[in-house]
Amino acid sequence: MSDGERTETGAPEKTEDAADAGESADESGAEPAETEPAGDRIFSSYGIASTVLGVLAVAAVVLGYFIWSAHRDEVGERAYLTRVMQTAAEWTGVLINMNSSNIDASLQKLHDGTVGELNTDFDAAMQPYRQVVQKLQSQSAGRIEGVAIETVDHDLDTQPGGARPRRSDVTTKLPPFASRMDSVMLVATSVSENVGAKPQTLHWNLRLDVCDVDGKLMVSGLESIR
Repeated sequence: MSDGERTETGAPEKTEDAADAGESADESGAEPAETEPAGDRIFSSYGIASTVLGVLAVAAVVLGYFIWSAHRDEVGERAYLTRVMQTAAEWTGVLINMNSSNIDASLQKLHDGTVGELNTDFDAAMQPYRQVVQKLQSQSAGRIEGVAIETVDHDLDTQPGGARPRRSDVTTKLPPFASRMDSVMLVATSVSENVGAKPQTLHWNLRLDVCDVDGKLMVSGLESIR
């Protein structure tokens, strides 16, 4: 019986020990739960920082693209206007150097470089120059003194209520594939040596309209400015 009593009295002691062990396990198991929110907060901070840096990087790339694109367009426009002024200067150079020995070749070259109404009415527009050269039998030597862009017109169609009305002498019969037209001011001088007379210096103040026709620059308007 003493053995049985020892057995019965030993059992509750094991139960209390198990309960204590369970409570210890529960207490030890609660400690990782307390560290999870801190880990989440650390991860969220890094995540927010990464997102902000990513947005800033994308914004920098977009801004750089727009700056590069604007610079490229500006460079392209300057190069185009340089071609426009060169075309006007070359065409005017033929005009102011026209003389009795090269009149036919000069007029043909000028005609080939025109478009629109100036091309259609070329003979009438050049008749005064032809008559002067033939009458005076002059030998002229001219040079361009200055050239500058006066106006830029990317849209050839006149819009209602536009800021600048189109001049009456500007051609309205351009080819449908003409994309733009620019006006160029030119100042030139030429020395005309007439037979039996003293050399005369002529001053030229001209306005030329240069039109982009399917990628080729041609003169579409000519006006003498006094």
